[in-house]
Amino acid sequence: MDEKKPYPRGDLGATAVKSTRAGKAPKVLVIDTGGTNIKLLATGQKEPRKFPSGPTMTAGKMVREVKECVRDWKFDRVSLGYPGPIINGHPLREPHNLGGGWMRFNFSKAFGCPVKILNDAAMQALGSYKGGRMLFLGLGTGLGSAMIANGMLEPMELAHLTYKNGRTYEDYLGLRGLERMGKKKWRVHVAKIAKTLKAALEADYVVLGGGNSKKLKKPPAGTRIGSNENAFLGGFRMWEK
Repeated sequence: MDEKKPYPRGDLGATAVKSTRAGKAPKVLVIDTGGTNIKLLATGQKEPRKFPSGPTMTAGKMVREVKECVRDWKFDRVSLGYPGPIINGHPLREPHNLGGGWMRFNFSKAFGCPVKILNDAAMQALGSYKGGRMLFLGLGTGLGSAMIANGMLEPMELAHLTYKNGRTYEDYLGLRGLERMGKKKWRVHVAKIAKTLKAALEADYVVLGGGNSKKLKKPPAGTRIGSNENAFLGGFRMWEK
């Protein structure tokens, strides 16, 4: 994203894509692609839909299942949140927790309309942003991360950096870490890592999103809990001018 001013706050659905630009607002389908579920919401719809993903979910299968799931919805744009790094609008590598075939897949051709692809953590960060310097950490199957500094979005890949004992940040904060350590120890590491990264990146605040953020009893100091719905809001914001 090359937006040079802070992204505005907004609501989900139709209001999220209405800005001050002239002309008819696009009807956007937002696809939030996770390692456990793929979640969907379109302009004007009030309730998201979802279906299971997992290691057999290839790019082609995802498109087929999305089309079937939203066959009664109308849309002319797609925002795709992808669980991995994006370079020049395309996945840089295959996802860790899904099937293959994503890197060279032609999503615009498959959906028959323009498609914008953004790292899934960056998309949720975009919907969570409220100004200043924000670090976003997505606590899901893996660990997503993104930074927005004064309106400039910078997707990050912190998950696979070494943290301790030869393990990565994702090994501690992702689902594997949660299951290995249990919630009590996992929460300790969430707080510790959030504090360390906040200081290292000089963030004003940290937003903890992703499906497992709800397992935190309370937000650690210097953080706030984000809503998973912010991924949809971020997807709508991708088409704002």
